[in-house]
Amino acid sequence: MPEQQINITLGTAGHIDHGKTALVRLLTGCETDTLKEEKERGMSIELGFAPCKVSGLEVGIVDVPGHEHFIKTMVAGASGIDGVILVVAADDGIMPQTREHLDILTLLGVSHGIVALTKIDRVSPERVKDVTAELQRYLGGTFLEKAVIAPMSSVTGEGFDAFYPALVELVNSIEAKSSEGVFRLPVEKTFSIKGYGTVVTGIPVAGTVRVGDEVILLPQAMTGRVSAIQVYSREGSVAQAGQCAALNVRHWDHKAIARGNTLTLKGYFAPERWFLCKLRLLPKDGAYLKNATRVKFHTGTSETQAVLYLLEGDKLAPGQECFVQARLDEPLVAGPGDKFIVRSLSPVDTIGGGVIIEPIPRKIRRNRPGIVEEIGELADAIEDEAAFVEYAVKHATGGAATAGEIAVRTKMLPARLGVVLDQLCGGDRMMKIGGDLYAHNSVIESNEKRLVEILTARHDAEPEAAGAPADELEAALGLLKALFQAILNRVAADGRVVLTGSRAALAGYSRVLSPEMQNALESVEGVFRERLFAPPSAEEAARATGLSQQEAAKAISMLREQGALVDVPGGILFHKQAVERAREIVVEFFEREEQLESVKFKYLLDTTRKYAIPLLDHLDRIGVTLRIGNTRYLKGR
Repeated sequence: MPEQQINITLGTAGHIDHGKTALVRLLTGCETDTLKEEKERGMSIELGFAPCKVSGLEVGIVDVPGHEHFIKTMVAGASGIDGVILVVAADDGIMPQTREHLDILTLLGVSHGIVALTKIDRVSPERVKDVTAELQRYLGGTFLEKAVIAPMSSVTGEGFDAFYPALVELVNSIEAKSSEGVFRLPVEKTFSIKGYGTVVTGIPVAGTVRVGDEVILLPQAMTGRVSAIQVYSREGSVAQAGQCAALNVRHWDHKAIARGNTLTLKGYFAPERWFLCKLRLLPKDGAYLKNATRVKFHTGTSETQAVLYLLEGDKLAPGQECFVQARLDEPLVAGPGDKFIVRSLSPVDTIGGGVIIEPIPRKIRRNRPGIVEEIGELADAIEDEAAFVEYAVKHATGGAATAGEIAVRTKMLPARLGVVLDQLCGGDRMMKIGGDLYAHNSVIESNEKRLVEILTARHDAEPEAAGAPADELEAALGLLKALFQAILNRVAADGRVVLTGSRAALAGYSRVLSPEMQNALESVEGVFRERLFAPPSAEEAARATGLSQQEAAKAISMLREQGALVDVPGGILFHKQAVERAREIVVEFFEREEQLESVKFKYLLDTTRKYAIPLLDHLDRIGVTLRIGNTRYLKGR
């Protein structure tokens, strides 16, 4: 009966020639040094993958190179592991790459592991005791402080009986990665198999992929369909986060693919140059950083140079942490919560690492008020899916976001996102507006308050105005139209604001007109009444009333706000009595006739075509008449 495959991957770590590959060979029966150069030199250069059977379970093992020249390869392999077997040779003891590998594993967030003290067949029992004691002292305060240290020989098998139960306990202590989320696989290797085409290998960091799924390779933006899958070197139909997987995408050219590329689902990720990160420097000499320092930046299986801009202060001392902006020389794919490593350029050494918070479109001004607190809120939010969704909605451009926009920012699939959105809406944290728009309650409440404040200031500044136009209020708040309308309706429903046509005013507000303004209104309105079907322009109204053009224009605007003047097609203003009288004339005409030709309407009103046709079009618009060609009929007859 085959072992149960679980999505857990272990990794080896340690100095060159300490027996990592030999241990993997002992555990799996697989030779992970496959390159000719590796076999000739007796050292690992590339990553090796092998399935490991542990007490009825099948997990993956990544064998990483130990030489200092291949640290970038080690980081690429370690980025996907859940637990580590730290390998230390009894004859050498703790060496430089032992220390650097442990630093890297700590920065990548690995928290489970055991120690294999190898090559005990080459030393005395006293030496084994001494190195064991040395390791216990060195590992104090690290995540391996309480880890089992198992002396053993991969050549003679001595000590394996004690090592294996510790390995079983290690595997059982690790919680398998969640297979939810958007599938993403940082590419480790790629090659071509005759008859099958291109194969891409790696450890998915999120999600699930199935045979037949469509995927995209970034940054090349090559799309394809998965035609076959292997997990732990066995044929399968599904690969999950945390499993050593090989995906067959037939028509791709493997020569166009390289380590550091990313295989994922279309629409969620894009290659980015700027990332917001939380960086922690190692507490060791040389781990020092000035603002705008150039470093090597590793995340997933990618490596590039980057400039780090500190968001607080101009320098960072060993052991300290802060938020930074990373500007990468080459765009790469990474998501919220991904771990990263930074290494100094000269001397080349691992100095720190941390968590990628989010890609950003451009550099943030670090002196912007409240920016550090805002980033801190985001950094906390990405650790919990509901909190991240809430943050994305709360800080959405325009005050609200669609489910699709939220999904892309939080990297959540629609089904799971729908559950979280329903929970948040049901818990009074946010609300759904219209068909597919979500807004946070705090945003709604703060903008209701702002709306009232804007109207209060507007009434104080313009006591003669009949409220504020809705489109001006919308622009002042900077909200999406649907959200603004929802807020306007809420404050109107609870009695704080009164809506009149397209204008809003505070409840209880009454416009205050000066005697001069009142006289101007009456005079201008009188001219419009006198010229019912040949209304004046602003200039004509000014001449007829003796007002200045500015005074006449203001009076016309206020009469329009009050509804005394009506806009008709063509931009002409008629008095409301003109519209009502025209309607009466048309209805009386249709009591005698079946149809009305447009050209005859000017005679019914005793006016010119310039005024008659726009007024007739307005009667069409308000549902009095029905136009067919140039002929009108009474609507509804």
